[in-house]
Amino acid sequence: MQGSTLGNTLGSFLASLLLMTLLTGIAGAGPNPEKIQNIKKLLLVSGIQDQLSYMKDGVLNSYSYMIGSTYPKVPDAFWTDFNALIGDREMDALVEHIIPVYDKHMSNDVIKKLIVMFETPFWKEWKEKMPLISREAGMAGQQWMHELTQADDFQPKIDRLVKKHELEKLNSAKKSK
Repeated sequence: MQGSTLGNTLGSFLASLLLMTLLTGIAGAGPNPEKIQNIKKLLLVSGIQDQLSYMKDGVLNSYSYMIGSTYPKVPDAFWTDFNALIGDREMDALVEHIIPVYDKHMSNDVIKKLIVMFETPFWKEWKEKMPLISREAGMAGQQWMHELTQADDFQPKIDRLVKKHELEKLNSAKKSK
């Protein structure tokens, strides 16, 4: 009987502790409005918000390629409406998806310090030049990849690795099982 009472008391204590922990977590789980505003400002002053337009362009470009391939005759009015599919509202929704990532990984103090840093003339110049540098570096990387894979000695290197590691033998054995 005494063990049963002790078990019930301990169970009640643990249940109360769990309930208090959950309630404390729920009360403290709300977003910090100041931090959210600071994250939005950081995205703006760092140039990251401008870079998000590349995601928009990527979506629209892939669909426009498919549409252009499927429908050779497309009036200009269609493309005007098409390019308006992703506007400010959709881009704001993208920012809302990104805010929790910053909130999770960065303190408000670090975010504030980054804002100050990105507002200096040095970083303003970097922000202006970085998209062009990124595009040109990406094109240089694509050129390098093309040169590398098209070089006369690249395919023989792949063939030697396939032979060395017996990939054909390994894969034909799996097919027959």
